[in-house]
Amino acid sequence: MQTFYSDLLVVGAGLSGERIAVEAAEAGFSVIVLSIVPARRSHSSAAQGGMQAALGNCAMGKGDCPDVHFADTVKGSDWGCDQEVARLFADTAPIEMRRLAHWGVPWNRVVPGKSHYFKGGEKFEKYEEPEKEGLITARSFGGTAKWRTCYTSDGTGHAVMCTMDNRCAELGIDVRDRSEAIALIHDGQQCYGAVVRCLRTGELHTYLAKATAICTGGFGRIYKATTNAVICDGGGHVMTMDTGVVPLGNPEAIQFHPTGIVPTDILVTEGCRGDGGTLLDANRERFMHIYEPDKAELASRDVVSRWMTHHMRQGKGVKSPYGEHLYLDIRHLGDKHISTKLREVDEICKHFLGIDPRTELIPVRPTQHYTMAGVRTDKSGAAYGLKGLFSAGEAACWDMHGFNRLGGNSLAETVVAGGIIGKKVAEYLAGADVSISTALVRDAVRKQQERIAAFASGANGSEDVFKVREAMQDALMDGCFVFRNGKDLEACILRLQDILDRARKVGLKSNGKGASPELAAALKIEGQVKLAMCIAVAALARTESRGSHAREDHPERNDRDWLKRTLAVWPEGADMPVLSYEAPSSVWEIPPGDRGYGGGTIIPADKLPGLDQDIAD
Repeated sequence: MQTFYSDLLVVGAGLSGERIAVEAAEAGFSVIVLSIVPARRSHSSAAQGGMQAALGNCAMGKGDCPDVHFADTVKGSDWGCDQEVARLFADTAPIEMRRLAHWGVPWNRVVPGKSHYFKGGEKFEKYEEPEKEGLITARSFGGTAKWRTCYTSDGTGHAVMCTMDNRCAELGIDVRDRSEAIALIHDGQQCYGAVVRCLRTGELHTYLAKATAICTGGFGRIYKATTNAVICDGGGHVMTMDTGVVPLGNPEAIQFHPTGIVPTDILVTEGCRGDGGTLLDANRERFMHIYEPDKAELASRDVVSRWMTHHMRQGKGVKSPYGEHLYLDIRHLGDKHISTKLREVDEICKHFLGIDPRTELIPVRPTQHYTMAGVRTDKSGAAYGLKGLFSAGEAACWDMHGFNRLGGNSLAETVVAGGIIGKKVAEYLAGADVSISTALVRDAVRKQQERIAAFASGANGSEDVFKVREAMQDALMDGCFVFRNGKDLEACILRLQDILDRARKVGLKSNGKGASPELAAALKIEGQVKLAMCIAVAALARTESRGSHAREDHPERNDRDWLKRTLAVWPEGADMPVLSYEAPSSVWEIPPGDRGYGGGTIIPADKLPGLDQDIAD
């Protein structure tokens, strides 16, 4: 067994992880970054539409500023976000976009002269101001007052990921792929690194560091219908939850994207609708304007997903062997637009659906897409419960998204939060001096060796890990999807309790040697079921509807009782998560109010949590 030392260990080589690594390396610290896949294959590279930042360069972004972006983010979160964090993000995003341009991101730029825009599916023309020529341009995304989503066609994540990886190479950062962290090394108070499994050989290694950052993305793969890549399976969350002291923030806050293609659930970007695409029903008629006259297809994702589901419940869905769906229509955007600004959507349609979006409709339905839930951190990215542990990006609950994130805010968050938190990590490292017990490290490794041996020998039982995983996914799809209610959530929890018992009895059908995908799945399955249980238990407890958390039996947003954040901890040996709640930050630039879309009743709060004065003050 080999042991590796560094000042900072980053688990996850996506944008947030590499951005933190860049800040620490620029400050003179040694950094090792671990990744299951080659860094440029991280899920960040799959992001299509763009990054929100208030640059105000294009005609439809005129008058934009961080204040407007901040307001859109708070409203989008349904007043569930930390407004200090949202302000920090909105103010920093324009700086970060220009920094990325300096590092080499080939942003789409403002072109002088005539530009075509689409509003409500009908084409009209605007002329952009000549003095803006050559500056970073933007497209429209849902829930925004201005066009501010910076983009590189519909391959923004890929372009930024390649640029960031190049920056890591320039700084000599040690990025190690095909390495999967399976447990944190800690003493209940301090984190010292991780036990890591080499996916080439199956050998275990230890990586020790003064600080560790969890940047492993979301855990969408615990759902059956998800836009997430297979690597987004909650490995980082499983590790942190297994400590028994680090809480998961807002586990019930799971986002569903309106346009996953049928039947594979691969994402087609919100940029389609931002560029003028429309949603059609079985009669090939538009319907979103009926429910949302002002925003139509460009209401926030939680709202559009709910109205799509509602519309299908009204009998307006398209029947198919893979379930009901609706249509996305981008035919009117034309060949030039699709071939340039939506080229990845074009390829997805051709390769996975066998259709040409220039002449045919794209079958779509709401599908799991993003986890606002994550490792709970403070605004410096430091995780609750363990000193020396940080988290950023989708893996974290920082918490700028609250109960619904706006499209374009997550990809921007990876680099904005990565930069901010990276500086905080560097400050921490400058004053950190840790002493690591060899006995502690030895015990952590032995525990993982014993786990692996038990799976291989069948000592725990003979349950098939893939069947257990499928049962978990089915339970979440049935009881904890776009719409939720008490009866279905209770049934979901009962099913998950049985599935958790099965997860503890998993045995391998193979020998588990080498790379062994079966062993990789077995090492995570109990933790994944626990994550699913956290979602369902927290969703049952929150008797209101806020953002993506839509309770049919509690349709109102209840600021009086639920203007607070959920924390879920899973103590060692427990069969259920323990929930607690924390009030939001005492900073309230925008008191709770109406979002301006989505409708619904609001039960107002008498006082804002964290403040003494009445809301009227």
